[in-house]
Amino acid sequence: MKDYLANEVRNVVVLGHSGSGKSSLIESCMYFTKAIDRYGKANDGTSFLNFDPEEGKRGLSCYCHLAPVEWKNKKINFIDTPGYMDYEGEEMTGLTVGDNALIVVDAKEGVEAGTERAWKEAAGKRKLPTIFFVNKMDDPNAKFEEILEELRSKFGQSVIPFEMPIIEGGKVVGSVNILRNKAWYYNNHDTAQEVPANLADQVEEYYNVIAEAIAGVDDDLMEKFFEGEKFDMHEVAKGLRIGVRSGDIRPVYCGSADKQTGIERILDLITEYFPSYAEKGSIRGINAKGDPIEMETNENEAMSAFVFKSVIDPFVGKISYLKVMSGVLTSDSQLYNSTKEANEKVSQVYVINGKYQVGVGKLFTGDIGAVVKLQNTQTNDTLCTTSRVVKYPPIDYPQPMLGYAVWPKTKADEDKMSVGIRNMCEEDGTIRLVKNAETHEQVLYVMGDQHIDLIISKLKSKYRVDVETTVPTVQYRETIRGKAEAQGKYKKQNGGAGQYGDVWVRFEPTDSDDMIFAEEVFGGAVPKQYFPPVEQGLRDCMEKGPLAGFKVVGVKATLYDGSYHPVDSKEVAFKEAARLAYNIAMPKANPVLLEPIGKVTVVAPESYTGTLMGDFTKRRGLILDMSMNDDGDQVITAEAPMAEMLTYANDLRSMTQGRGKYVIAFDRYQPAPKDVADKVVANAKKD
Repeated sequence: MKDYLANEVRNVVVLGHSGSGKSSLIESCMYFTKAIDRYGKANDGTSFLNFDPEEGKRGLSCYCHLAPVEWKNKKINFIDTPGYMDYEGEEMTGLTVGDNALIVVDAKEGVEAGTERAWKEAAGKRKLPTIFFVNKMDDPNAKFEEILEELRSKFGQSVIPFEMPIIEGGKVVGSVNILRNKAWYYNNHDTAQEVPANLADQVEEYYNVIAEAIAGVDDDLMEKFFEGEKFDMHEVAKGLRIGVRSGDIRPVYCGSADKQTGIERILDLITEYFPSYAEKGSIRGINAKGDPIEMETNENEAMSAFVFKSVIDPFVGKISYLKVMSGVLTSDSQLYNSTKEANEKVSQVYVINGKYQVGVGKLFTGDIGAVVKLQNTQTNDTLCTTSRVVKYPPIDYPQPMLGYAVWPKTKADEDKMSVGIRNMCEEDGTIRLVKNAETHEQVLYVMGDQHIDLIISKLKSKYRVDVETTVPTVQYRETIRGKAEAQGKYKKQNGGAGQYGDVWVRFEPTDSDDMIFAEEVFGGAVPKQYFPPVEQGLRDCMEKGPLAGFKVVGVKATLYDGSYHPVDSKEVAFKEAARLAYNIAMPKANPVLLEPIGKVTVVAPESYTGTLMGDFTKRRGLILDMSMNDDGDQVITAEAPMAEMLTYANDLRSMTQGRGKYVIAFDRYQPAPKDVADKVVANAKKD
């Protein structure tokens, strides 16, 4: 593969719902351009892109993959992304480095949750130039006209057909390219033919829609359009480049990846009308002082690159995928990691093609590749020169909300499990491991059940470790609502020096989140040197409450009397005496169970509002606020017991057909209802 300058590279992130044929379309483009010599399929394990064993087993993409294609002296870096919601982090990875978006739509299923998510992220949030490809037009149940109407009604009138199917006898047999006014048939898709007479009027109608959209992007073209003059090919090309780049025109193409139809036209569209990274002109980062800095997107600027993905390969080591943001990245160069403030040595630069690393001498501005065995560099780091230090913003990953406590099946596997999870956390920004000091659980937070299943399977296949998962322990608290006092007297005599400690302690509620210790001892009944041991003994006891063994909060413990022995009294005896007083008094002080309450923010289409509100009622939740965001989605702010939200990630997905998202954070503790408290206490005693 030859070197390509910044204005010759098109970075295209391919998005869409799971199963729409994203990987198949890219693979078809690779096969058409002879980048590969065999066209494979994801569902039978022969896909060139979905090469990971876990992807082959599932028959779908789980990771973001790169596929460079050369077409008419241009290079297209296709960035394949998973469509399934559990792997949304990989989708965000692709969106971060893609300069343009290709959204694939199933010709039978139409606009699905993944289509809407792709549109919101690519065209809405990031303003990427976007085109649609309606795939699987060879399906007998393909319905192009319905899908086109659905796309236009959901995403606006900027969505314009550039290609339409030819239907004979209820079956799609080819397609018409509206711009070229030519037809291609599936049984001879190498030869352009005349448009069928029965479609001429519709083709003319669609062309007029395109012409009107082109006129709207330029004053000169607008004037010519209103004068009724036809645009020549150069004016069409000019208008389309402006319209596609500005987002005023979102072309819709159609074809079949499996049948290799529509591939040549989609490649032409990408190279002719999608902008290169160089056209940005400049990109913003921050310098070493944290001030904004503009880097020019050309080869003459100082080199900088953003690491957007890391892969831990057992044979190669760490592979760092990067995009050259400015300048030229060359082999055998010294770079500076501005994120870690450390130097790095680059020995060889690679282009990634599926699972293969192809060595190249250099990468120019805007191109995507990889380097290996960097010592200090991780995902989201910036590599640059010491003469012009810059740092780029990190990828904004979705927050994982579904937690599972993970345990190795054997004690011997603890280290292997830790290494495996640590490596996967580095590879996947949507995995979060929390080691809970209170419950002694390692809780793995993921995006959904498919995500945790992938992690467990990968731990077994790649790291040779079997793990089990359990629901994380809910961290309840205990407190008291009444006042009680008790004597704790510890006396032990084993011959020789004995142990003696005697305290009177009063327990009462307080507003503090911790235990407050006070002393009201008069006349030296308990010498001051024994106050700290009494306090420590009480604090140790507060770690396990009298009801269910949960940590105790909101208690004031006052040492107000006691006695000591001049010879036998020791610190350990007074700690034990404090424990005895605690065990006697606390059950009498009206102990209550406190449950953790979380604050929840749910974002979902307005049509699901009633369902979501009813579900919160079932979870003992309370709606606090409702509003609409800029995308027209409903934003529900609520609070609910954390114990009722353990499986909410999966439940929300089911209720909203994958269109809802949420975040939850601990807010406070409040007394649990009696039936809930009784159940928790009963389970604790049983355990």
